[in-house]
Amino acid sequence: MQKAKYGYGWLLKFILAAILLGVGIYMVFADEVVYAITGVTIVVFSLFRVYPLIKSLHKEVLRTLNLLEVIFDTLIGAVMIYIAFSQSNLSNQAIWSAVYRFSLVFVFYARALVYFNSVVFLGEKTEVPKFWMHIVILSLGAIIAVYPNFDYGLVGVFFLIIALIGSVYLSVDGYGGYKKYREFQKDLNLGKEKTKEIEKDVPRPVIEEPEEEKRPYVN
Repeated sequence: MQKAKYGYGWLLKFILAAILLGVGIYMVFADEVVYAITGVTIVVFSLFRVYPLIKSLHKEVLRTLNLLEVIFDTLIGAVMIYIAFSQSNLSNQAIWSAVYRFSLVFVFYARALVYFNSVVFLGEKTEVPKFWMHIVILSLGAIIAVYPNFDYGLVGVFFLIIALIGSVYLSVDGYGGYKKYREFQKDLNLGKEKTKEIEKDVPRPVIEEPEEEKRPYVN
């Protein structure tokens, strides 16, 4: 049995694309899901970046500043997850809507302020796309703080757009993997036939029998 050259990662990508799209559509209609996914996103973003971030910063003050941001963001995300699973009808309770709004404002403002303080006052090097991305983050925080019609549905639409982009990416990537997998299967199935054709095309060597030595016949 020939060892598989390609795995089944394409199948996992197809399944993840379907789940991501389904959750994205559902979030438009479920406030609790939006609340929970927002909290999970904040926690994951905070915890998964803490070790590489701390290891790559060369000043103690930078490490302390970023670590404080990570701790506060993680706590905010955990509180949001707890609220999502412990409360119902979040859209009808103004207090939880205010908590959600200003939690996002704090996360966006904290990220932007830590970044700009690190670059301007603490000598941290940066790139142009990263600079403009934090301008956008700061602007989003300001918009969320003052926009009167901000609600869970608006965030749900944003998550849906992200889910659509992610689903398309995973689907295209999965299609490429599946195509390679099918090409491998085709070569695998045609392998024996190709071997037989090669054997037919290769001329067999002609073995000449050695001539008998001619010796004089003695009677």
